[in-house]
Amino acid sequence: MFRRTKSESEPLVETVVKEGGKGRPTPKRKEAEAAARAKARTPRTRQELAKREREFKSESSRKIREGMKAGEERFLLPRDKGPVRRFIRDYIDSRFTIVELLIPLLVIAMILGYAGNPALASASTIIIFVTFLFVIVDIVVLRLRLRKELARRFPTETLKGTTWYAVSRSMQMKFMRMPKAKVKIGQSLPDDYR
Repeated sequence: MFRRTKSESEPLVETVVKEGGKGRPTPKRKEAEAAARAKARTPRTRQELAKREREFKSESSRKIREGMKAGEERFLLPRDKGPVRRFIRDYIDSRFTIVELLIPLLVIAMILGYAGNPALASASTIIIFVTFLFVIVDIVVLRLRLRKELARRFPTETLKGTTWYAVSRSMQMKFMRMPKAKVKIGQSLPDDYR
């Protein structure tokens, strides 16, 4: 009797967006309190609790992964922290190494090895041995040059573990390195890493 019929429509309220505003209306107190209660509501079953913990863990691990990729100091592992390790990462990332070509060369050697021709199989073996020889020479040269640079830039720091850190980073393909490379190949490095 006193109900509205469907033919009657509510007047349209036009929302005005202020310049410099947040782009949405401020929620009513009742709505804000309801949202806060829903967010703080304790789970009633073990399944709800497990679901909430999984969501929390996935969100925090995503933040940590993004921070590690960006090279933020607080998200890095203890082995990656500090100015010496940051310099080593930049030094390795600014060099072109034979490891960049290692996987394509090994794929070519594997294809040649399975071609069925004895001459191609021996060429495959030669490619593999020459590649590994270049990698070993590159590691030795890297160690000598890096030690010299570290002694010049960080005379008071201990150099324990730096060779292993540099070799393990240089043996990874550039796109797989974590934290991600911040310098390009051939780019000059800054003098101060403090």
